[in-house]
Amino acid sequence: MVLVKQILRRTIVILSFIAVTAQVHAQNGKYIADHRLLATVLGEHYGIPSSVILAIATVESSGGAGPAAKVLHNHFGIVGKNSYVNHRGHSSRYKQYDNVYASYIDFCDLIARRKFYSRLKNTEDPQKWIKAISGSGYSESPEEWEQKVTSVLRDNKL
Repeated sequence: MVLVKQILRRTIVILSFIAVTAQVHAQNGKYIADHRLLATVLGEHYGIPSSVILAIATVESSGGAGPAAKVLHNHFGIVGKNSYVNHRGHSSRYKQYDNVYASYIDFCDLIARRKFYSRLKNTEDPQKWIKAISGSGYSESPEEWEQKVTSVLRDNKL
């Protein structure tokens, strides 16, 4: 009986993991489809691969479901000023934007100001961009961040 309960618990954990993974993948797919045109236009203008823009936005905004994305229109986890205070009186450290377009443009402007930008501009290799962005201090956990962004690229065939 104990063995059966253990097997059932493990099965439930595995099935829960599969369900959550499928839900996240579907959410990310919808987010990417909804923002692909914006990333393509900005990618062409700035010389940054649209796949990199989309993958980073997907990770940083949790597929558009993260609180900073929903409330502050911040899809890239950019730190800055905002006027938001939640019902508990707490404010966010993330920058507030008028809309998602402003967030995407600010991200591209931020990347265009980095030292590596002139070297990589119009380079289509996403891994070079991810490595350079990570190495520039964009993420607080560079190795983990690189893995997440690379995983989104791979899983969504960007």
